[in-house]
Amino acid sequence: MRCARLAQLLADVRAQHPTYWARPVPSFGATAPRILIVGLAPGMHGANRTGRPFTGDFAGILLYETLYEFGLASAPSSQSADDGLRLVNARIANAVKCLPPDNKPQPIEVRTCNSYLKNELAALPSVRVIVALGRIAHEAVLLAHGLSRAQFAFAHAREHALTETRQLLDSYHCSRYNTQTRRLSTAMFKAVIARACALAGL
Repeated sequence: MRCARLAQLLADVRAQHPTYWARPVPSFGATAPRILIVGLAPGMHGANRTGRPFTGDFAGILLYETLYEFGLASAPSSQSADDGLRLVNARIANAVKCLPPDNKPQPIEVRTCNSYLKNELAALPSVRVIVALGRIAHEAVLLAHGLSRAQFAFAHAREHALTETRQLLDSYHCSRYNTQTRRLSTAMFKAVIARACALAGL
């Protein structure tokens, strides 16, 4: 692993929680998606435990309920990596594939991991809309496309044309903090996903 700080944390987690995944978490979803959702990083007791993005944690509750409502998921909740849930026309990735301390990856860790996101985006020409959950995800998407942050400022529900065929759509992250403080309401998040479906022609 190229990030020593994250590697040490994962080793510590595996020692404390032998049943946890505690490794880089792969992307999940359709192989030719129209929508790619990019989150921040695995949560300690969510994806870091289950091995699937947004699975088994609070942030995944609103995400998967909303994806199901718009026909992008086969079930409204995601509890484990073997629960049979499938994504339809959608895929989920993270800006950083490994659990960071306090859910705060360092800038060098985001840059180091960006090659994975860049390669995934290059391998997914079907993607028409990228939904960035939070500023770090937004900036990781720009970096993967070789675009300047100064030209594409993050704001909830803001749309950015990345290429002639690909749009970036920003959202506040569906974290417990954002939803409980009402920075992000259920209606606000559903409106973003509805817009993503419209932009993707779904």
